[in-house]
Amino acid sequence: MNMSTQAPAASGTAAAHSSTPSTVAFENAPLTPFHLRVTFAGTGGQFSDGFVLGIIGIALAIATPQLHLNAVWLGILGAASLAGLFAGSLFAGSFVDRFGRRALFNYDMALFALISVAQFWVTSPTQLLVLRLLLGITLGFDYVVSKALVVEYSPIRLRGRLLSWLAIAWALGYACAYVVGYLLKDRGPDIWRVMLLSSAIPAAIVFLFRVRTPESPLWLQRKGRTAEALAIIRENIGANIVLNRAAESTSGAQASSDAGTTVSRLFSAQWRTRLFIACFFYMCLVIPYFSLGTFSPMVFASLHIQDKFLAGLIYNVFLLFGTVAGALVVDRISRRAFLLWGFFLSAIVLACLSFGSHLPGSAVVPLFAIFALVLSGTNNLCFLYPQELFTTELRATALGFAVAASRVGSAVTTFLFPSIVATYGGQAAVYLCVGVLAAGGVACAIWAPETRHASLES
Repeated sequence: MNMSTQAPAASGTAAAHSSTPSTVAFENAPLTPFHLRVTFAGTGGQFSDGFVLGIIGIALAIATPQLHLNAVWLGILGAASLAGLFAGSLFAGSFVDRFGRRALFNYDMALFALISVAQFWVTSPTQLLVLRLLLGITLGFDYVVSKALVVEYSPIRLRGRLLSWLAIAWALGYACAYVVGYLLKDRGPDIWRVMLLSSAIPAAIVFLFRVRTPESPLWLQRKGRTAEALAIIRENIGANIVLNRAAESTSGAQASSDAGTTVSRLFSAQWRTRLFIACFFYMCLVIPYFSLGTFSPMVFASLHIQDKFLAGLIYNVFLLFGTVAGALVVDRISRRAFLLWGFFLSAIVLACLSFGSHLPGSAVVPLFAIFALVLSGTNNLCFLYPQELFTTELRATALGFAVAASRVGSAVTTFLFPSIVATYGGQAAVYLCVGVLAAGGVACAIWAPETRHASLES
């Protein structure tokens, strides 16, 4: 792939569509209120996703006596949504590449809200496990489809910043969940039911904003439905916006392709290195994110922090601050530099915690806050980088694999995390996260390509 020639090629192709000098290629379109509406609709789903994953840790801490939870059950329930994400993202990837983005994007949050409400009436760990798995499957749908749809509508020069709003919304949902849990935790033994039910509120609001979102023009063009794509663009973005003929030329072949062909192409020599790096970097970022975030009260308690819930609140607030900081720099530096600095700097800060066995409690929380700031800033690339690695006919399927791989890793480590902390202490769990971050940084240094200026159709 020759990145340096893509922008001129796109402009030249656009000119071929019309002799009008004001014609603008779709990926170079000016930002419009429609772009912002689609991005907002995508961020709403990510907020709900972050909220439902963030609320479970503190809810389980309160529900433990009523549901008779031991370390094994805590690990299973903490990891249940992540395991469901694995299945949901694998299914959603091939589904939305074959049948389109719109159907899942418009309606998955309604299903999410219904399942969230059902958590209020659980009476056993098994019932809660089933519902958390179903929530995870629904989240898997949304992880794939919301990112694919938003990135395919985003102008290339603003792609990083618009996709970063999804990361900010996810971190905001995750932090808000912890704040809600912190404020409600002393309201009685059954308050954990209200905590779990509360994720239905943002999901229901998001559903109302999504129901009229149109299909991705890039997907329609790849399926040979260029007239429909242009009609959507002209109605919502501008009459002088045109599509890229390079994508159009292969649309007939793509219209007849099936999921099996897409998957086999992903594992071909042309794409498999990119598929590996998409899966591996994503997994290495989210393992410490979920493990330390979900069970931060347990880690802080094992490190002798006096107010473990307040320390966890500080940690989650800095996760949000880091995501905002990442959004400010994501389009100003190369993707590779962002990845490498993020992995290695967060590993170094965490290593200071893991190897500093005599650190005073007053130093532990600030170091965890710095770690959260760096990690969550780098996490913005999970919402952007995998999608830039692939073209439209492969994007959602590849993203499904990347999300699935990340959730396998995070589900396994989240399941094991309470047992590791209980058996070996919080520092042993931190050692594990340091190793994962270092491995991710090394892999990106060797194989991660630069995609900052890449066309989505190249």
